[in-house]
Amino acid sequence: MKKIGFLSFGHWANHSAYSTQTASDTLLQSIDLAVAAEEIGIDGAYFRVHHFANQLASPFPLLAAIGAKTSRIEIGTGVIDMRYENPLYMIEDAGAADLIAGGRLQLGISRGSPEQVIDGWRYFGYEPSEGETDADMGRRKGLEFFEKLAGIGFAQPNPNPMFPNPPGLLRLEPHATGLRDRIWWGAGSNATAVWAAEHEMNLQSSTLKFDESGKPFHIQQAEQIRLYKDAWKKAGHQRDPRVSVSRSIFALVNDQDRYYFGQEANRVDKIGMIEPDKRAIFGRSYAAAPDQLIKELAEDEAIQEADTLLLTIPNTLGVDYNVHVLSSILKYVAPELGWR
Repeated sequence: MKKIGFLSFGHWANHSAYSTQTASDTLLQSIDLAVAAEEIGIDGAYFRVHHFANQLASPFPLLAAIGAKTSRIEIGTGVIDMRYENPLYMIEDAGAADLIAGGRLQLGISRGSPEQVIDGWRYFGYEPSEGETDADMGRRKGLEFFEKLAGIGFAQPNPNPMFPNPPGLLRLEPHATGLRDRIWWGAGSNATAVWAAEHEMNLQSSTLKFDESGKPFHIQQAEQIRLYKDAWKKAGHQRDPRVSVSRSIFALVNDQDRYYFGQEANRVDKIGMIEPDKRAIFGRSYAAAPDQLIKELAEDEAIQEADTLLLTIPNTLGVDYNVHVLSSILKYVAPELGWR
């Protein structure tokens, strides 16, 4: 059994073929899609965060709005780039959104990836400390966010406050009990997956990672997940971890599916550079008739290792079509693979 969610990159553009021509379209359709996805039995609504682009950026207003209009579906990110974040302010935003949703947030965070502008976090007022790289800064801020989510007081109270304080040091409010167990680290390498396990974060592994062995993508990703699980066990944490992988999967069941994604059939992994000195491997898309899709997905070792599968969706094609895409996976594919 697996939890199955969708992952939206939240694109919009003034294009005649797009259902999302404005930011407003994307935000409102994201809410509608989450509501519809819950109704058909999808387990999670996740959203990517990008800055300086025609894509979703500030996640917490959207997550709170979805939380207010749904009752069961998990609501998350995949991922928030911590280089751009104030960890303490983010705790307040996340706590409020989680309370509105009744404890359903699943927040993916990371040190970040190449963005639309050079060192975009500098425009947000952030600089690495002396001797730090921007990746170091992202991990440091991620840990500060994660640790202070525990709700332990750390701030010295004013002896003459406007309102009475409780005894002791003060924590940030509102505090969302249990949210700390629902933080995921987006890992692009084996080492960062182990780091996430050591720090008791769940693991998100996307459709790309650093190419560390030359093996097919799904095998490298499965090895990454096994290293993560071994490190978690070695650390002796008291709860079971969660692991998600992302995939582009399309069951071709009608002419519209074949028109949009028929060309994705027989795709293979790709190699590229996401940083000047970092070779990366990009996982293939899956697009085929359900019977063929089931055979191909049964051989994906990383999906087998994960408890959560996030289906990347073409959000620009509108709510109705994306509900069809998700419904097709639930109806024709998931039961045959034992995911449902």
